[in-house]
Amino acid sequence: MTPSTTGPTDDLTPAQRAAAVRRLEKAIGSLAGVAIQRMEERLAWYRAMPPDNRSWIGLVVQAGIAAFVEWFRNPQDRTAISADVFGTAPRELTRSVTLRQTVELVRTTIEVVEEGIGQIAQGPAEQAALREGMLRYSREIAFAAAQVYAQAAELRGAWDARLEALVVDELMRGDVLDDTVRSRAAALGWDSSADLVVVVGATPEPLGGHDDVRQHTALVVDAVHRAARRARLTVLTGVQSDRLVVIIGGAGDPLAATRALANEFGPGPLVIGPVVEDLLSAGISAQAALSALRAAGAWPDAPRPVLAAELLPERALAGDEAAKAQLVAEVYRPLEAAGAALLETVSAYLEQAASLESAARMLFVHPNTVRYRLKRVSDLTGLNPAQPRAAFTLHMALALGRLAGPTNGL
Repeated sequence: MTPSTTGPTDDLTPAQRAAAVRRLEKAIGSLAGVAIQRMEERLAWYRAMPPDNRSWIGLVVQAGIAAFVEWFRNPQDRTAISADVFGTAPRELTRSVTLRQTVELVRTTIEVVEEGIGQIAQGPAEQAALREGMLRYSREIAFAAAQVYAQAAELRGAWDARLEALVVDELMRGDVLDDTVRSRAAALGWDSSADLVVVVGATPEPLGGHDDVRQHTALVVDAVHRAARRARLTVLTGVQSDRLVVIIGGAGDPLAATRALANEFGPGPLVIGPVVEDLLSAGISAQAALSALRAAGAWPDAPRPVLAAELLPERALAGDEAAKAQLVAEVYRPLEAAGAALLETVSAYLEQAASLESAARMLFVHPNTVRYRLKRVSDLTGLNPAQPRAAFTLHMALALGRLAGPTNGL
């Protein structure tokens, strides 16, 4: 539905209309002044605005009244009024003045003009024509305001999408400048003090064979944002070819948060990087998640989603030096520091197919001694040697630790 472009249907002669227009033109300044004064009295949000914004609003009010004069002057030649009225203010004003506030502004101005018509008009016919004109014009200005805000929202959405993609790309590359990335993320509403995780998975396939990459990307990002709002999560999202990246901020439980978004990813592994303290450390989480995603094929039965730390053995096999170092530092070194007995015991237990009795015979100790030592291994590393997956991780850590030798690091 579009606004009518038909002018007022009155019986004024051209001379009467011209006279009414002249009186209106003389009253533009005073009417605008009364409207501004009334907004100052009634609208708390207007009083709280900085002086420069109030000045721009004053220009908008004056332009709106002037546009009504032109609208009334030419009843058969209507042109779009949005540029005449709202074009006087900078586009940024739509960020500080909401559509609801704009409606209040327009309503107050129309009210002042309608009150002034009684003093401006000469004779019942002119007064009726002006009131009818203002009624029709108010509908036009309402449509114009809605159009301006719709266009601003569309432009802001497109700009935010490009900015979000840029921020995600910078974080994934580790190309992070302190002030730059924080200011860009802040423009997107990101809380820079929140910890975060990076989640990586496949980009969903287009529905219905849709081959417009840009539109498909926008649909995917919108779907992630909707799911995040439902789950009350703060996210930054980026589509990088066949890879979908979501940065989740302030999630107390990364697994639960990722499960809330899992349906928006394509099929295949879905990996969660480690929790880091802020955006400047996001590259650490991103690199771990990407490494785990590349190695996830070696664990077909991996849970979905899966923590990158759970894929440390596969990442080490794939050549991830950081994963190798983490296994040595978090598994092998604590066992080494606890004494040779623990290393010997867990090694024997794993070599004897997880048999307590066989390991005890190999070590010439009682099975309860083996059981006690394995409990200490579990306490030190968080890995229970009796569980197949943990045993695999321990086996890999022991091998890497022996290769690393008694010194620190690989």
